[in-house]
Amino acid sequence: MRIWNRVRSALPAWWRKKAATESSGTADARRHWLAANRNLKSLLEDTSIPSGIRAELADEFEQIERITQKLDRDEVHVAAYGRVGVGKSSLLNALLGREAFRTSALHGETRREARADWQSLKDGQAVLLDTPGIDELDGGARERLARDVSLRADVILMVCEGDLTRIEHAALGQLARLGRTVVLVLNKADRYTRTELSALLQRLAERTRDWLPAEHIIAVSAHPRPEIILRTGPDGREEEMTRPREPDVKELRAVLWQLLEREGKVLAALNASLFASELDARVAQRIVAARRDLAERLIHKYCLAKGLLVAVNPVPVADLLAAAGTDIAMVTHLGRIYGFRMQRSEASRLLMTISAQLVALMGAYWGLNLVSSALKTASAGLSTTLTATAQGALAWYATYLVGRMAQTWFARGKSWGGDGPREVARSILATLDRDELLREARTELRNRIQRSSA
Repeated sequence: MRIWNRVRSALPAWWRKKAATESSGTADARRHWLAANRNLKSLLEDTSIPSGIRAELADEFEQIERITQKLDRDEVHVAAYGRVGVGKSSLLNALLGREAFRTSALHGETRREARADWQSLKDGQAVLLDTPGIDELDGGARERLARDVSLRADVILMVCEGDLTRIEHAALGQLARLGRTVVLVLNKADRYTRTELSALLQRLAERTRDWLPAEHIIAVSAHPRPEIILRTGPDGREEEMTRPREPDVKELRAVLWQLLEREGKVLAALNASLFASELDARVAQRIVAARRDLAERLIHKYCLAKGLLVAVNPVPVADLLAAAGTDIAMVTHLGRIYGFRMQRSEASRLLMTISAQLVALMGAYWGLNLVSSALKTASAGLSTTLTATAQGALAWYATYLVGRMAQTWFARGKSWGGDGPREVARSILATLDRDELLREARTELRNRIQRSSA
């Protein structure tokens, strides 16, 4: 696909693995950053994308615009991701050292994406993003938003408060398969004893060993419970007091900051390119689907036209000549749907190639067509209508096969592929229910003929 080819040329196959393990120089990071930005802007400005498909993907194109703006501002995004109530907002506040994100004792306080500037990188700005919980019972829209934000983020903090739930494990696996850089953050570590915490971290490492390096699993206490202390009063009695404790995110801050300084801009460029390639794939899929639907409607239109033409024309030779002209027109029209303009001579050569394969595979059909043609000439009255409808249905069927083969050839970029036209014809015939198609053709032709004669 267009964008992915440009991305692949800008980002060699070995680069992604190298970026995750080695320090990238400023010049290389800047080069990939600029390449990603060019790819995004070329996708936004691609005039070959039909307006209808662009409208269907309006949300995705809006996200591309936001990513482009992010790159223009030299921003690297870090998103907190996870279930409701695990302390995502508290974690971001602890990293910031100030209350920038709303927290509440009520679950689901974060209802939309929120952001705050964190610190300046040596050549950019780190930005923290908060997202809604991924397990809201009535939060399908919130979950989609959280996923979109995480896919746009350059580093994702997957926040949990214990062993991973089924939802968390599935979400983490999805992010890993998408190639996102993830740090698994075990929040509320102050609730566990040292022994319990060590066992829990080991359990998390075992469950995620195929996805995360061990150093990307970090325990924190973003909003620790107050410390209970005993104080002796003037009367000599001891009484319990509580004293707030400072958040413990030092290890996470150090690991995260080292990651951002070393690889932040490279990760941002890679993630932007990956997102652009994903959108380009969706655009391509929509274009393929739109062309396929339009081609199928066009083939049906020509099947009906050819079937009626053959059914109502009493001259057998004229039947065959008229049928050939209809097929050539259909092939030419199909070519335009797939972006190819064909001369009549080229369309005729393609039709001859297709017909040769069909003759080789369907000799019995052509014999039946000649018999039906002879029957129609010799018959009269009601029998003529019956045999004409039968021959029209056979003409319909032949045109359908020609259309399907031509559609396949155009969809493959005017190529039969490695197997050649014979195998294409064979595979199409193998997937068709010939009797059902002929039955439907006879029914529609008979109804059309009866309506026209009424």
